[in-house]
Amino acid sequence: MLTGKEYLSVFLLFFWLVFADSLAKSVDNMEGNEAASENVIRQSRSLCAGEQEYVVRRKLVVLESLNSLGISCTEDAVPHIALLASGGGQRAAVALIGFLYQMEKEGLLDTLLYLGGVSGSTWSMSSLYSDPDWSTNMDKAVSRLTGPAVGLEEALAWLSEKSKKEYFSLSDVWGVLTSTAVMRQIDLRHFSDEARRNSTNPYPIYSAIEKHCFSNGPTEGKWFEVSPHEAGFPEIGLFVKTSHLGSRFQSGELLEQKPEMDMVELQGVLGCALAHGDMIKQFIPPWLNVPEYTDSAAEEYLRVYNALVKLVDLTRNLIKQPTAVSDLDKLEKILQDMVNCNKSELLESKDPDGRKGLFQQWSLDLLGAVETWSETLEDGTFTTHGQFFLLVKRVLPLIINWEWGTTSNFLYQYPDRFHLIDAGIMINVAYPSFLGDKRDIDLIIAPEYSAGNMFETLTLARDYAVSMKKPFPEIDNKILEERDWPKNCYVFEGKAKEPTIVYLPLFNRQNCKDEEEFKAKMEEYSTFQRPFSQEKIDFVLETAKANMKNNNETLLREINRAIHRRQNKLQG
Repeated sequence: MLTGKEYLSVFLLFFWLVFADSLAKSVDNMEGNEAASENVIRQSRSLCAGEQEYVVRRKLVVLESLNSLGISCTEDAVPHIALLASGGGQRAAVALIGFLYQMEKEGLLDTLLYLGGVSGSTWSMSSLYSDPDWSTNMDKAVSRLTGPAVGLEEALAWLSEKSKKEYFSLSDVWGVLTSTAVMRQIDLRHFSDEARRNSTNPYPIYSAIEKHCFSNGPTEGKWFEVSPHEAGFPEIGLFVKTSHLGSRFQSGELLEQKPEMDMVELQGVLGCALAHGDMIKQFIPPWLNVPEYTDSAAEEYLRVYNALVKLVDLTRNLIKQPTAVSDLDKLEKILQDMVNCNKSELLESKDPDGRKGLFQQWSLDLLGAVETWSETLEDGTFTTHGQFFLLVKRVLPLIINWEWGTTSNFLYQYPDRFHLIDAGIMINVAYPSFLGDKRDIDLIIAPEYSAGNMFETLTLARDYAVSMKKPFPEIDNKILEERDWPKNCYVFEGKAKEPTIVYLPLFNRQNCKDEEEFKAKMEEYSTFQRPFSQEKIDFVLETAKANMKNNNETLLREINRAIHRRQNKLQG
């Protein structure tokens, strides 16, 4: 349930939507102020100058690539092609690397103008763009997945430093643990650095959503995008420089410029599906899985448990010493026993307020168990790294408060902060940033790595497009009947301003013999699990490579059609 302040935040965002035009005029008229003179807030639904310049340069790379493939194209007819990778935790992160690897081998990677990511796919994007020439050397990106893991000491040193900042949150903890345990690196560069690079790589767009507006606000205020040049709400048309994201604003003016998020922090914001309370519904012990008990108080208790277990899992992947692994196993067993202990009899005699009090106490008991465990550790990996106890003393209160993705807000007459979280909770593919006239996309290549119902990302995007009056290709409802055993490729042909979408499920009829095997593969490589073994990483990589290679001819055909559509737009 939202607090009074959070309801006020949502209301004021709605107020902002209504009066955005009048604010734009006031921003234009600001004088005698350094922040205003720099136009720190840009209001527009068009591309910023920096992205326009990058795209012009990138189109020359795309044109050269098309010519090398023997595809006839002129400079003014270069198609706008975006690869939009879905979320899906480590499955999505690894599969995207495999798909792009095969695109490079087939000579298709440089046909991409844009690369858009959500949730788990942003993890691998962050890793990719740490190499300024990644799109010409995907072997290096693949080798990083099997390289040495980052040590616990390095991860804790980063966390210790970030804990000193004003808006330290669980997103920072999640970011460093996924960066080190899954992508095996700590990337301290800033996303805005990409704006100063050449156009060797596709232009990257990351997506998030505003947490409270997602739950209670207007659709226009939900989707948030981050590019190398600017960050903001595309449907409202309000942006700040990416280097200013996290700085302090007041009444639409830059009050205090703060250091830009590094890529570890940004990864934590973009890929934190646990930040939304609904995610805990997948992890409910049997004794509590009854309608009369699973209220908001129970959900708060379960989210504390699931956050603790996930942190234990990710930390385990950073250590090798048997004693330390055993210590973590003991902690996980303590937490599991506490949650699985049937306490239904205690709840039966309580009214809602009484049950709420019990759940709050049980949450505190979980955190107390972690503190007790930490105090009884013998000399070893954890006790020799004093910073480890930061996880106990500094992070546990964040779990109780469920503080994720906190950043300073730049909107006029709006509370001083908002909360950015995983966009996959809303739509697990970054369609909202690529529909309509702004980026004028001709062809979307959409490798699908989501969990849950197949085709859901498409139907959610279709509904979003309808609500925002954006063009979107028709989806035959008969195709949705294939969700339990999909084909390896679907083409949804766009008409007029609609983009064509090539939709490519990772697991499909070509690599799963029937519905049962498809279901088993989806479960084996589920989103919420411990970091993959090397065997699992290799399997997902090879599956994604094969999926791209098997559909190479389809992609070539649709690229040719995209060129013709671009030519028709010029003539029409």
